[in-house]
Amino acid sequence: MTINNLNLWRTSRDYFFITLGMALYALGFCGFILPQKVVIGGLAGIGTIVYLTLGVPVAITQYALNLLLLAIAYKVVGKKFVLGTIYGATMISVFVGIFQPLFAEGFTNEPFMNIVIGGIMAGMGVGIAFTHNGSSGGTDIVAAMVNKRTNVSIGRTMIYTDVFIISSSYLLFHQIDKVVCGLVVLVLSSYCADMIVNTNRQAVQFTIFSKKWQEIATAINNEAKRGCTVLTGMGWYSKQEVKVLLVMCRKIESVTISRIIKSIDSDAFITQANVNGVYGQGFDELKVKMKLPDQHHDKGAEKHHKTPAELAE
Repeated sequence: MTINNLNLWRTSRDYFFITLGMALYALGFCGFILPQKVVIGGLAGIGTIVYLTLGVPVAITQYALNLLLLAIAYKVVGKKFVLGTIYGATMISVFVGIFQPLFAEGFTNEPFMNIVIGGIMAGMGVGIAFTHNGSSGGTDIVAAMVNKRTNVSIGRTMIYTDVFIISSSYLLFHQIDKVVCGLVVLVLSSYCADMIVNTNRQAVQFTIFSKKWQEIATAINNEAKRGCTVLTGMGWYSKQEVKVLLVMCRKIESVTISRIIKSIDSDAFITQANVNGVYGQGFDELKVKMKLPDQHHDKGAEKHHKTPAELAE
């Protein structure tokens, strides 16, 4: 593939999985959680409160608030964040609008089972979208704006906001069991989302000490198709120079690497550690939103900055 075709394929794949993730979230919410009249976190929770009190469909409230928050975020966070969020925010409102009337009765008659299934599906949907650089908006937007202006982390802001929304339902409906169910959904969905994100990025790092390091490195290159980095160290007890192999691989490839080492040198000293995220050189692509330089700050810095020659004068 050429670079343009490769980028088109990656972008299309990302949008497909973002759409799939939002559909899964909406199905879990509309089919299992909303019929139980449980308020969860995010704009879906606020939409539930409005729906239960005023009868306005969740999708309308959710999308209207998303657009309002995105308009504010455009000035605070920037254009790139808004464009990256608006697709997921649109898709989740579309699917909630479709599924809410279809699954008004819910799938089962067991309230707690509905809560568990709905929380798992919602978390999986968010996790799938997040691993493909997508977002459902809502508290993500609030967290991004707070993080821009303060030192409070995005994860902490999202938790605070979601707990506040869930707890506020008690003031309206005075049902503590619904609040507990909402918190259960929050815990389950957060755990499932984290599990999908971390599993997708999880890799293994091997550190190998062996006198047959050359044979092991060559075998790993040829058989496992993974690279090796050779480090030079010193054994402090023996005061002898040693060679250390550093190998990164997918978790599913770790058994193959272990067998290669064992077949060449059964006395090799090995450490194996899980790492969450390996980027570049045959692994994942690092996707981050780069912070744009503050032009006003830069201009001010240029204005007040003096050269060494000016300071000497």
